[in-house]
Amino acid sequence: MPDLSRSQLVVYAAVAVALLLVGARAIRAEGGGTTALPSAATASGEDEAGFGGGGEGPYAGGITLGDGGGTDLVVDVAGAVRRPGVYRLPEGARVVDAIGRAGGPAGNALLAGINRAARLTDGQQVVVPEAGPGGAPLGGAGATAEAGPIGLGTATVEQLETIDGIGPVTAAKIVEYRDQQGGLASVDQLDEVSGIGPATMESLRARLQP
Repeated sequence: MPDLSRSQLVVYAAVAVALLLVGARAIRAEGGGTTALPSAATASGEDEAGFGGGGEGPYAGGITLGDGGGTDLVVDVAGAVRRPGVYRLPEGARVVDAIGRAGGPAGNALLAGINRAARLTDGQQVVVPEAGPGGAPLGGAGATAEAGPIGLGTATVEQLETIDGIGPVTAAKIVEYRDQQGGLASVDQLDEVSGIGPATMESLRARLQP
């Protein structure tokens, strides 16, 4: 075998180093990949935010989970429903849709005690009352349902009286003031009505929407 020159040895050494580097990279590429496992919530049938799955039966109503965008609503459904819990619904959904997402009303639900057509607001709690003996709400007259916000422009005296701190006199003043102004653009305008203090304003903001 003829003696190799120094330049040939350098070339052969460079080729060997290059081959070693290529092989090492190939080994790391094959061993470095991982497979993501489904989260516990996904495996259990819940959505990624931890909210319950879809409703069943006639109250399912075609309402589906939102895409997690900023227009979704998150509501707490409690009381006489099959699956009480926290659910995400699209903006514009109504109380009946929230009941559907919770599996529909339970057998002892008193649906006459809740306004199922009311629009939902983010963070709202929907409580479906339970029927007691004789069909009365379980727990007495106080077992009412959160039926969603009341429209500021259409609220009647009777509806305003259901708000904490609002009696018949104040309710009538609110309706009169609204009519005098030709309508109201904001709940904060009710601060001008005599007899309404800071605590009452907080109650009005919680229940009224423009």
